[in-house]
Amino acid sequence: MDVRGTVAAGWEPVRDAFLRNFEQRGERGAAVAVHRDGVKVVDLWAGTKDVDGEAVRAGGADAGGEASWAEDTAQVVRSATKGVAAAVPLLLHQRGLLDLDAPVAAYWPEFKAAGKDRATVRDLLAHRAGVPVLDRPLTLAEAADLPTATAAIAAQTPAWEPGTAHGYHAHTFSWLLSGLVHRVTGRTIGRWVAEEIAGPLGLDLWIGLPDAEARRVGRIGPVEEVEPAGSGALRLRPKRAVTEAYRDPDSLTRRAFGVIDPKPDENDPVYRAAELPGSAGVATARALSRFYAATLGPVDGAGRLFAPETLALARTEESAGPDRVLLVGTRFGLGHMLHGPASPLLGPSSFGHPGRGGSLGFADPDSGIAFGYVTNGMRKTVTADPRAQALVRAVGAVTGREPGRTGRRAGTARPGTGGG
Repeated sequence: MDVRGTVAAGWEPVRDAFLRNFEQRGERGAAVAVHRDGVKVVDLWAGTKDVDGEAVRAGGADAGGEASWAEDTAQVVRSATKGVAAAVPLLLHQRGLLDLDAPVAAYWPEFKAAGKDRATVRDLLAHRAGVPVLDRPLTLAEAADLPTATAAIAAQTPAWEPGTAHGYHAHTFSWLLSGLVHRVTGRTIGRWVAEEIAGPLGLDLWIGLPDAEARRVGRIGPVEEVEPAGSGALRLRPKRAVTEAYRDPDSLTRRAFGVIDPKPDENDPVYRAAELPGSAGVATARALSRFYAATLGPVDGAGRLFAPETLALARTEESAGPDRVLLVGTRFGLGHMLHGPASPLLGPSSFGHPGRGGSLGFADPDSGIAFGYVTNGMRKTVTADPRAQALVRAVGAVTGREPGRTGRRAGTARPGTGGG
């Protein structure tokens, strides 16, 4: 396997782990990037741009040589988008434009319907709003239409009293966040991210992929589950209750991952162009890492995103314990997942978000590490992919912050292959 890119001296173990993912874990195409204290120390890519090798079968590399993963190749990162999108309300709060403890209805009056009048912004961000499902799923066209989708989520009766429990809002997080941000700023969340985050930081990252960038994006798809014996990787054996919940069409779990019906093709240009901050962002690994580096401090002359007080908010636990959707213990801050058994990151201070089936981005304030991993090969993992975890362990070994065995049971949230 021809691994391209660069690693700083001392960071070779990450390159070794990246290579082993191809040799032993069935990786098809991927990239990984790491920043430390705002300096890029790892920037690697390898494999094919398309998981299914369509460009190769069509007669070798296409006109631009794009059958191979290139330096600027981007991919759909599924729920890793949530980590970027969660920065928006935090930055609005930092600017004095959003009160985290105010009712959502103070900004979005329609949201108070059906018993949600006391749901706060903090509840919405911490997956406590009680609306992980919709009584009537949306078509892709409806899901991509902001007025239609936000009206549906505003009218939805909650599955539990908001604020009293938490459950992963796998897809509805898109419309909750979109509705709130649009009413506070007058801009869509995709436009806000482009103008206030991606543009200033020079990120190849989009919530709503522009047509002009479509050529750079590879095809994602399922890959075979492969794990080398004795690797020390997470064991992906779901609890029986989790398996049954994914099979039960009436369970919150199944319904939460099925709120767009029919299931969209994530390689469809319409899906990629939709501003779905919970599931459809497109990014490079370099962009994810640079974004999280900017939450910690300045990066290559660009100013930091988060003030110290905002960074403290990002890493603070808001919800923890049994998750009514994923049916395992999860930890959430204000939109970010936090380090724990269901989503092992680098250490107790880490915050970020995995994408179902592979991708991962996070920051670790205690070590100054920012991490981004993007793949086109989707496995059945929801919160802890073995390939990403192998890379995180390598980062931990270099920095002396090896995560250890915290995530042994993370794979209990495993079944399913859809976005989220």
